[in-house]
Amino acid sequence: MPYPELKRIICLANSHRSGGRCIAGKEILSDGSVGGWIRPVSSGSTEAVSQRERQYEDGGEPSVLDVIEIPLKNASPDSFQKENWLLAPNVRWEKIDRVDWDDLSALVDNPATLWINGCNSAKYKNNRIPISRTDGIESSLYFIRLSELKLFVVYDYHNREKVQGRFQYGGEDYWIRVTDPRYRWEYLQNPEDCHIGECFLTISLGTNFLGHAYKLIAAIIEPQ
Repeated sequence: MPYPELKRIICLANSHRSGGRCIAGKEILSDGSVGGWIRPVSSGSTEAVSQRERQYEDGGEPSVLDVIEIPLKNASPDSFQKENWLLAPNVRWEKIDRVDWDDLSALVDNPATLWINGCNSAKYKNNRIPISRTDGIESSLYFIRLSELKLFVVYDYHNREKVQGRFQYGGEDYWIRVTDPRYRWEYLQNPEDCHIGECFLTISLGTNFLGHAYKLIAAIIEPQ
């Protein structure tokens, strides 16, 4: 069996995904510089990373801002999710270090827009893209800096509570779903509208769901 390839990343998302979690981060290259995005995925049907797959040797859970060494088999790009790498099975992840708030500015992406705008679902704005329009998308992850974010609890067609983030970026309004587990939990327990000042967001473009790719707030990072 070939040895796994070890990739070191700054964890910028550990968010809810059907069947487990979506982990993503930016690679730290051998010379210490920051490279591109890596999203480890499992071989399961949803590609979500299970609790067992993402554990450290001591049973701990990766946190946003951890520097992690992850064993990977090979690059596994899927449509517009070109950052995907298949996890090597049965090899524990290792926490190497952590980064600070002051380190995050160097990681920011500066896209003109968050992919394609103009497609809304009920109670949301600029939150999804028809799959027929995803050709040519080269990245499904962005790390952005905001001066203001507002959180709301909204209800879907089945009267289920969801946490929604509203913000402006590049002159456009975005009302999109939050999958960051900490904020999702806190604001479903206490569903009052919330204002957050300066923060960083990891925005992920999810896989095909009923003909659309949905934009998701995978992580919210406030000053420490």
